[in-house]
Amino acid sequence: MQDPVALVTGANRGIGREVSRQLAQHSYTILLTARSLPKAEAAAQELGGSNLIPAQLDVTNPASIAALHDRVQHEFKRLDVLINNAAIHYDTWQRAVNADLDVVQEALETNVYGPWRLCQTFLPLLRQSLHPRIVNVSSGGGALNGMGGGTPAYSISKAALNALTLMLAAELRGEKILVNAVCPGWVATDMGGWGGFFRDGQPIPW
Repeated sequence: MQDPVALVTGANRGIGREVSRQLAQHSYTILLTARSLPKAEAAAQELGGSNLIPAQLDVTNPASIAALHDRVQHEFKRLDVLINNAAIHYDTWQRAVNADLDVVQEALETNVYGPWRLCQTFLPLLRQSLHPRIVNVSSGGGALNGMGGGTPAYSISKAALNALTLMLAAELRGEKILVNAVCPGWVATDMGGWGGFFRDGQPIPW
């Protein structure tokens, strides 16, 4: 059997980079994507796996998505795993009552419409896989049962991504395409910042 093929968005840093590294260790062929091809190439070179293939992808640009689809179609004829990781605007400086709606729109374009476009575009290739998977990297910040004020662009976009995940999961269940959303928790990335070690919500020594 051929190695499974995974596409990871926003993979030049943070969670996407680490997901790519770990999948590569499990014999996946990884399309490691970033908005900038040089950044994708640098990340792939630093990680050092021969099965890490750098690729340019702007999830807000339909032409960029279509170009990558054509490449995957030509080189692999299928896609086994789509990981929608790319996200922007953890807007801790905003409140819903006075939010800059241009910032909210930017967040929706990347965090919701981006994954949605990717799913629609790559669905024919996922259907060619024996075990197709879609993983949307979401956040507890998008959970309605715990939502309060603050971070409106991020939280609303992740709530919408969770809703999209439920819809796609229901619609694709009959085709045995598994669709999940995951919350990685607080991670020391450029977006998340430095974290800590906690028990019952309180920091403890580590």
